[in-house]
Amino acid sequence: MKGSHVGLFEGDEKVVVKLMAGEEANPNPNGLRNDSNAIKEASNDYGNIIHEIPSAVLYPSSVNEIIDLIRSSNNGRPAPFTVAAKGRGHSVRGQAMARGGVVVDMTSLSKIKDGIGIRVSGNYADVGGEQLWIDVLRATLEQGLAPVSWTDYLYLSVGGTLSNAGISGQSFLRGPQISNVLELDVVTGKGDFVTCSPNRNPGLFFGVLGGLGQFGIITRARIILEKAPTRVKWVRLIYSDFSTFTRDQEQLISSNAPNYVEGILITNENTTNEWRSSFSSPSRQSDIVSLLKKQGILYSIELVKYYDSQSANTIDKDFQMLLKELNFIPGFIFSTDVPYFDFLSRVGNLDSPQGPLESHPWLNLFVPKSRIIDFNAGPKNLAARGCLWHLASRGCLAGALPAE
Repeated sequence: MKGSHVGLFEGDEKVVVKLMAGEEANPNPNGLRNDSNAIKEASNDYGNIIHEIPSAVLYPSSVNEIIDLIRSSNNGRPAPFTVAAKGRGHSVRGQAMARGGVVVDMTSLSKIKDGIGIRVSGNYADVGGEQLWIDVLRATLEQGLAPVSWTDYLYLSVGGTLSNAGISGQSFLRGPQISNVLELDVVTGKGDFVTCSPNRNPGLFFGVLGGLGQFGIITRARIILEKAPTRVKWVRLIYSDFSTFTRDQEQLISSNAPNYVEGILITNENTTNEWRSSFSSPSRQSDIVSLLKKQGILYSIELVKYYDSQSANTIDKDFQMLLKELNFIPGFIFSTDVPYFDFLSRVGNLDSPQGPLESHPWLNLFVPKSRIIDFNAGPKNLAARGCLWHLASRGCLAGALPAE
């Protein structure tokens, strides 16, 4: 960390002690607040199910302020108070909340002019933990590069997804996002600032990645980059039989030919009707509706292959060869061809709700291949809006289900 050290509490802890006692305090110029607006925002997340009330919220203007806060937690009271880092708040059961403690609003660091930001350097990018993946995509594409693993929703913070896993339909090929990190800067639970990598403080490195924020706060990540494709071939294939559906998924990931594979359980006709606005749809749409009414559920594989100007002449032939090996219902195919950026950013910003906040229950599961047929008997009855499936690795099917 360069520059002079500007302490959050300027040599004493009177402000934090007062806030932790639940007393009103004058606004702190460095961003420690306990006003009603700050407390309300920090007491909620995207799930809108769990609500934990903190004593204060830190809006840091430097990493040093986070260090001071954590050291104050360790030294300023008989027992440490809870500190939780919050990025975009897309946890669903209060994981980024701190009952009676302090929530660190990491997004404040994005406003620092001389902060880490997003710095592209050849085959990697140094990215502040507070940065959003959508902005990482924009910045790297400007130089013809991109990270190799993504989540399906990009308006999430880098530190947030790396504290979990970062899984999507690319994971079978490139691993989750946490498998594509070269180095981290972390503020530990003791308030130490540590740079770590697979070869430097490896215990901390692998503990923090996927560690749910329990081993430290990520303030910088060095992300692997590769040459970015420019366009994608993108199809959704319809299946009526679950065994055929999962068998084709397994075949696709074993071939390493596609760049993205996910599955969807279709429980109502609105799902395929919505696809028609952005995909070339089957002429037999009425047959899909009839089959869905008869069976109650259908299955779909979402299949994508990237390409650029060098492979544009062969992409159609290569894609057709992929499709010939699959056993989807003949003619039941939705297809499109879009820019790479449009595919990755296909889910727009969900953080500008109109009207009252809704609850968003969600449950991610990893089910062994040996039990997936048994598992199919249960979740189809839970998924009023459909379920999302992707093969995270050979022999393991990941399911994302609305939770009840």
